[in-house]
Formats: sequence, structure tokens, C-alpha cells
Amino acid sequence: MTAITEPEERSPREVWRDPRCLLAFGFGSGLSPAAPGTVGTLAAIPLYLVLEPLGVGAYLLIMALVFVIGISLCTHAAKVLGVHDHPAIVWDEFAGYLLTMTAAPAGWQWPLIGFVLFRFFDIVKPWPIGWVDRRVSGGFGIMIDDILAAVPAWFLLQGAARILG
Repeated sequence: MTAITEPEERSPREVWRDPRCLLAFGFGSGLSPAAPGTVGTLAAIPLYLVLEPLGVGAYLLIMALVFVIGISLCTHAAKVLGVHDHPAIVWDEFAGYLLTMTAAPAGWQWPLIGFVLFRFFDIVKPWPIGWVDRRVSGGFGIMIDDILAAVPAWFLLQGAARILG
């Protein structure tokens, strides 16, 4: 009888040529040796700048696709790596940052403010974000805590935009 074993953890650098892992790793940004989530969020800024001119409806449709595709990408990468929510998996940061930036006003300062707000909530993980992060697994679990972190970041960004004009 063969024993069932956990998959052996593999280095992200061993699997980055897999196109699904490449996307899950934020086009390689998640391979940063320091602060891969922060570097992954920085790598999402150019994608946001490409999407920024779209209308809110088209932007939200793309966000929905980023989320749904992200569940599959993150599930695949976690299985290949043998680690749930490996730090190299940063597609969730892309999704969270893009959600934070939904309907953001024009101007160079707003992507920066959105970055700081999103990273704050993603790192600190106040309730219920941390609770969900600890209890929901799989690709959905990897994605949902960043989506939840984006919600208060979005509210604060929109509030700042209203106050500051």
C-alpha cells in the first residue's frame, strides 16, 4: 500500500516558466527576495495605468475576470509549489490593488495613495480580513483576503478624493 504524502515544496524559480505560475507570480515580481507582496503590488501599477482610461463598467468587468482567473492561477501555483499562499504568489495583490483603484480620480498622486492604503490593509489584516485569511483555503482563499483588504482601501481613497478634490 502506498502512503499519500504532501507535495514536495518546490522553489518558485523552478516553476516560473509555467505560464500560469508566471501570471500567479505577477510576471515574476513575486520572486523578489524582499517584500514580494509589496513588489507585486508595485508591478500592478502599470496594469492599472493601462486600464485607467476605461469606463467603470469595462474596468469592473476586467476586475471580475482578474478575480475569477486569479482563483485558478493561485490554486495551480499553490499546488505546483506545494505551499498554500506562497509569498511568490502575488496575483492576489494585483487584484486587490486594481479593486482599490476602481474609479480613482486622475492624477499621479492617486495610484500612490491607493498603493499605500491597499498595502496597509493587506499587511495589517484587520478583522474580518485576517479572520478570513486564516480560515479560507485554496485559490479562493488566496484571493479573497486581498479583495477584502481592497474594500476599506477603496473607501478611504474615494473619501480622500472627495475631501481633497
